Amino acid sequence: MDGFLNLNKPAGLTSHDCVAKLRRMLRLKRIGHAGTLDPAATGVLPVALGRATRLLQYLSGEKAYQATIRLGIQTTTDDLEGEIISQQTIPELHLDTVKAALPQFKGTIQQIPPNYSAIQVQGKRLYDLARSGQSIEVQPRTVEVFQITVMDWRPGDFPELDVEIVCGAGTYIRAIARDLGITLNTGGTLASLLRTESSGFNLTTSLTLPDVEHQIQQQAFVPIPPDQAL
Repeated sequence: MDGFLNLNKPAGLTSHDCVAKLRRMLRLKRIGHAGTLDPAATGVLPVALGRATRLLQYLSGEKAYQATIRLGIQTTTDDLEGEIISQQTIPELHLDTVKAALPQFKGTIQQIPPNYSAIQVQGKRLYDLARSGQSIEVQPRTVEVFQITVMDWRPGDFPELDVEIVCGAGTYIRAIARDLGITLNTGGTLASLLRTESSGFNLTTSLTLPDVEHQIQQQAFVPIPPDQAL
């Protein structure tokens, strides 16, 4: 079985967990994925099956997200999964102030990845180093953010901003949430994340794990042909 699967990853599973489940469901060893999603994140996870795993490197790196950023809070992981480092109520913060800060996060920018991430430093994952208490200086990386669109704003003690972000490979939305909070001097963290597009795959045509299982049971599962994915 060779081809691609446009998986809608659920919350609570790692990308590796999803691949492991698919190996059992499809009875296929050779499975890989593009563009890791954090366990709390949901949405499009491109999965390659069989010999198509060799083609993952040729997929487009462009991605699109719907994110909710909560301001007034800073956490160890730059999302709500981590411990709160600091918090302050900011009911006086206005959307106009936030909008004025967003342009600096567009274009080709320098970004420091979160300490809790899958990036390797000295041969070890950053999240493993962070969990062991080691302090590692993470070097900034150049990433591209093509578009940030404000979708909604909910004022209050800890205001929330909903945005759509279109970006290139390697961009951390958690880092944008963190750095927006730093710029506003309020603290900021990622409250939720949905990936709507990745490597040419779209959320509207994605399949959940139960969808895949049902199609397999009905003998109706057909991978996306490699040429179509490319």
